[in-house]
Amino acid sequence: MTSVAGVRWGLVFWDQDGRSYAAVTGPETRASTAPVPEGAAFTGIEFAVGTSLRALPAPELVDGGVELPDTTRRTFRLDGTRWHTPGADDAEALVERLVRAGIVVRDPLVAEVLRGHEPTVSARTVERRFRAATGLTRGAVRQIERARTAAELLAAGDVAADVVAKLDYFDEPHLARALRAYVGRTAGDLRDGRGGAIALDLGQRVTS
Repeated sequence: MTSVAGVRWGLVFWDQDGRSYAAVTGPETRASTAPVPEGAAFTGIEFAVGTSLRALPAPELVDGGVELPDTTRRTFRLDGTRWHTPGADDAEALVERLVRAGIVVRDPLVAEVLRGHEPTVSARTVERRFRAATGLTRGAVRQIERARTAAELLAAGDVAADVVAKLDYFDEPHLARALRAYVGRTAGDLRDGRGGAIALDLGQRVTS
């Protein structure tokens, strides 16, 4: 499967060959090929930009992740505490508990900037806190999110020229370079559904 660049971190749980696993996944700065184990069943939670784990600095998770130890079918261990492994129906409840325990934290400055508000601190301070909270620069977040939106528009049937205009790319070659780097597909591939499975479904996003 083609794994598309993304700016969010997540928790992933899966069962394979009678064993249970859990991992923290980090932001991805480029498209890559991800293996899909045969017979594995996955549950994932994707967290909003600006949230992070107290025990795992966001920059250390970029283009990687950490498998969590001592995972069973019912529980997993995170930040020294054992938690109930969630299903699709109770993922939100798990996130609320992680927030209350201070394990998932949020930088309000990053959230304000993402909403378009002008901060009262210096640009250097904003960039430093952006990197600390996300592992990425503000520019990288914008570029990746724009490329993902472009891919979704193209897959839905928009023509490349319209996507260029909607998303303020310089021209179609600029769009093509972004798609190649961040999505691993051409505009024609996305429009015609070529290239095999691709991870463009946003899944269950948590905006804590």
